[in-house]
Amino acid sequence: MAAGPSGPSGSGVPTPADVTAAARRIAGHTRRTPVLRAEVDGRPLVLKLEQLQRTGSFKFRGALNALLATGGDTEVVTASGGNHGLAVATAAAVLGRPATVYVPATVPAAKASRIEAAGARLVRHGDTYAEAVTAATGHAHERGVPYLPAYEHQLVVAGQGTCAAEAVADEPDVDTVVVAVGGGGLAAGTVLGAGGRPVLAVEPEYSRCLYEALAVGRPVDVQPALAAGSVAASALGASRIGDIPFALLNAPGVWSALVDDQQILAARDRLWEEFRLAVEPAGAVPFAAWLAGLVPGELPLLIVCGANAEWTAS
Repeated sequence: MAAGPSGPSGSGVPTPADVTAAARRIAGHTRRTPVLRAEVDGRPLVLKLEQLQRTGSFKFRGALNALLATGGDTEVVTASGGNHGLAVATAAAVLGRPATVYVPATVPAAKASRIEAAGARLVRHGDTYAEAVTAATGHAHERGVPYLPAYEHQLVVAGQGTCAAEAVADEPDVDTVVVAVGGGGLAAGTVLGAGGRPVLAVEPEYSRCLYEALAVGRPVDVQPALAAGSVAASALGASRIGDIPFALLNAPGVWSALVDDQQILAARDRLWEEFRLAVEPAGAVPFAAWLAGLVPGELPLLIVCGANAEWTAS
């Protein structure tokens, strides 16, 4: 797999070396989140507790890596279903930069309030993530300031890859890595950081942009109403897989699986019951696949990716 050009544009396909560089770059600001080796229903597994990361999700890694690597002190603009916006807002605050975050009107209140609390200007626009992206990119173009995408960026993907790289370094016996997919940034980074281990990329059945892309061999749009229909849509509701993530995910050793909303919510509740882990639906997607028997391997690693939603166990 050839790497694209490095640099501020972030348009190239990253490599494992980019993940190593990202780990060095962000080390002074991110948490090395713990791993938990456990047994559920008589089967072993390892959980990477990334919901304990600053901002409550893995997104802080990629946003911070991109802002540190490109530098500057101008306003940074992004669009988000919530987690990436909070990550950009927090990373910008760490570096003393203003940030503007566009979100769809459907953004969960908990995520919106955290973005504002981090110091960013919050703009609600449209009913879908795609509509928020259109408005945000237009804003950035008009003002001549950088737009930082949630997953279509070399430095963002490399930063997300540090999550899996940490986990496999801490638990080298794991033989499969399981990760949730929205636009594909974490999953693509996981391919780079997993040290050659197979990766199972799991999506909600109603937010299945990777699944559809793999079926035809290229990124395609899924119906926005379909993508927005999942209980995990605020984090995994992208309507199209990114081109950069797809270049890494459309590869040997990567598999796709789907879980339904009932399975996701049951997995979320089970994480609370078994481990007292309070996670958002997206964070429970890998565990839902594991509970459903979709995960191969003797000792899988499941990335619990976020905890930014209000919920009560059913």
